[in-house]
Amino acid sequence: MAGRKINPIIKQVLELGPTLVFFLIYMRIKDETYTLGGTDYSGFIVAALILVPLLLAAIFALWLLTGTISRMQIFVAVMVVVFGGLTAWFNDERFFKMKTTIVYGTFALILGAGLLRGKSLLQWVMSEALPMKPEGWMILTRRLMWMFAGLAVANEIIWRTQSTELWVKLETFAMPAALFLFLMFQFMALQRFMIEDPEDKS
Repeated sequence: MAGRKINPIIKQVLELGPTLVFFLIYMRIKDETYTLGGTDYSGFIVAALILVPLLLAAIFALWLLTGTISRMQIFVAVMVVVFGGLTAWFNDERFFKMKTTIVYGTFALILGAGLLRGKSLLQWVMSEALPMKPEGWMILTRRLMWMFAGLAVANEIIWRTQSTELWVKLETFAMPAALFLFLMFQFMALQRFMIEDPEDKS
């Protein structure tokens, strides 16, 4: 069932807002230590814990406004809750940083599993929004699988070798920007596979 249309600005705020708030809170309290229940938590862990309810509230608001919720949103929400909980339980920020690797890695594995069966799962998810020939979907799926795999590997290298502050900046801005630019380039490169709307020809 198709979802209801909402203002694109509101949609972007709800989708990107929680991550930006996490970044701003982290930058504000990154050098602080907070004692909760007799345990000391770093500013990073506190910011990560604040992100969890913010993200859930944003997804719930999107569901109320559109009447639908994507599988990807559900998966990301589950990952944030699980790894946010592990981060708090073990008081170890590494769990939250691993989340990004697992999210991107899982997307790569899902797309790869579809390709092994000769199918494009992207086409199944996005065909209504982006009409394209099957050959184009297979090319895009294959390339996006490698992109997700590359982001997963990059995240592992960054959080294991660089500072937390640099990881937060790259996680918030660089990785989403890289994925966005990659997709824009692919859509332009695959124009020959696009299916024109008959109404556009008239």
